[in-house]
Amino acid sequence: MYNLLRFLQKFNFLLLFLVLEVVAIMMLAKSHTYQRSKIINSSSSVAGYFFTFRANFADFFTLQHTNELLVKENAALRHKLEVYRKFEYPVDTLNAKPDFDYIPARVISNTVHLRNNYIIINKGSRQGIAKDMGIMSSSGVAGIVTGVTENYSIAISLLHKYANISIQFKHTDQLANVTWSGPDFRIGNIVDIPTYVNMKHGDTLLTSGNSLIFPEGIIVGTIDEPLESEAGDMNAATMLFATDFNKLKSVFVIKNNNKFELNSLNKLRPDE
Repeated sequence: MYNLLRFLQKFNFLLLFLVLEVVAIMMLAKSHTYQRSKIINSSSSVAGYFFTFRANFADFFTLQHTNELLVKENAALRHKLEVYRKFEYPVDTLNAKPDFDYIPARVISNTVHLRNNYIIINKGSRQGIAKDMGIMSSSGVAGIVTGVTENYSIAISLLHKYANISIQFKHTDQLANVTWSGPDFRIGNIVDIPTYVNMKHGDTLLTSGNSLIFPEGIIVGTIDEPLESEAGDMNAATMLFATDFNKLKSVFVIKNNNKFELNSLNKLRPDE
């Protein structure tokens, strides 16, 4: 109480000035229409700025949650798309099981500047992840799972010397293979291109579906520079990856629902 009295005594002139200012503004607003509209507009602007700031501040903290919801929604849409690809008529898809499922995950560790780069995600065997499943971003192919624990998985990204996937040219369906020799995380290598394949800068490259890891038709990248073989055997090219590995945050793990059955066919193949 004593401190309050000292405060009022010390700043009594300032407080009196502020009170008189408020009274004067109120009287001015009541007696003049123009001034009243100006005051209302000014107060509305201040209030609008405050509420906008508060909304943006709240959105910042809910952004991760919103992003996770969008990733889950994208996974569900990919699941439905796989069903429609498998069957000709939508009426047959009510209880159909797709060839592939897409499990959303978040990248918690990722490298791009090493010779052999890895991706660690926050999903593991408990969430249905297993070794040799493919990983893709919203932009294209990203890597292949090589190890799994209960709640986490590690994968080699396409930026790895042992990453080798089968691709096809979108406009011709001709097959080739993608590797990475480094050091640029944006650029890969296309090898084993038949000499009769016409290719040019910007041609789209998709997964071929000739493996149990990736379904057919996922974008891998585009031709950067065609390289003709001087020996006349197989051509090559450099490519621009569709996935920006330096910004990899949210991914989908691709589960092949027919993998066990297809693997069992290999046991039925006669020895050559």
